[in-house]
Amino acid sequence: MGLMGRFSMIVKSKASRMLDKAEDPRETLDYSYEKQLEMLQKVRRGVADVATSKKRIELQSTKLEQQITKLDAQARQSLEAGREDLARTALERKKAAQIQLQDLDAQKEQLQGEQDKLVQAEQRLTAKVEAFRTQKETIKAQYTAAEAQAKIGEAISGVGEDMADVGMAVERAQNKTETMRARAGAIDELLESGALDDVTATGDDIDRELQQITMGAGVDSELDALKAELGSGDAPAGELPAGEEQS
Repeated sequence: MGLMGRFSMIVKSKASRMLDKAEDPRETLDYSYEKQLEMLQKVRRGVADVATSKKRIELQSTKLEQQITKLDAQARQSLEAGREDLARTALERKKAAQIQLQDLDAQKEQLQGEQDKLVQAEQRLTAKVEAFRTQKETIKAQYTAAEAQAKIGEAISGVGEDMADVGMAVERAQNKTETMRARAGAIDELLESGALDDVTATGDDIDRELQQITMGAGVDSELDALKAELGSGDAPAGELPAGEEQS
């Protein structure tokens, strides 16, 4: 098999799988039932058309029978009047009408046979369509129940496409959370070790050291002042306790 042949086979195989996945058997059954109903309607119209044609022939036969009776009477009257020529003409027309009547009778019998066949076919097809309709509804109900059961099973087991998407979303969220936690921990470690400077701080490292010394001295001074006020601890350097004078 050549390259084009293999490619064509692959395309047909994929198209078949796509169609099989998209096809709903309930819709297919309904479509088949509609087609059978259309066929049944055609057969019934055929029966009606044959019956109509047969009725027309019967009407023509009735007219010919009346004409034959009239021509026979005219032939008798013509002979009684001594007009053999008119009697012959009437009889010739009577004979032609009789031949035409025989042809119509043959056509009527033929149409009757066709009508009988069509009626039988219509009856058999009606029974077949009705049986298919019952089978169709049964299969549709079974498919609907099986589909519902499958969806419930997929939801419980998580093997369905929708549940698989949910599972993948949860897994991605968990992975992103773990990644973010690891990143935050690494940044904290770098900040604590000094390997990563705090971008929000101003000045260089010397300025920050001087600020810490100044802040520490200020705190010590305020602490000594509080101790002096409360009388707990020595007075700050350069100051005398209350009631004593410097000599």
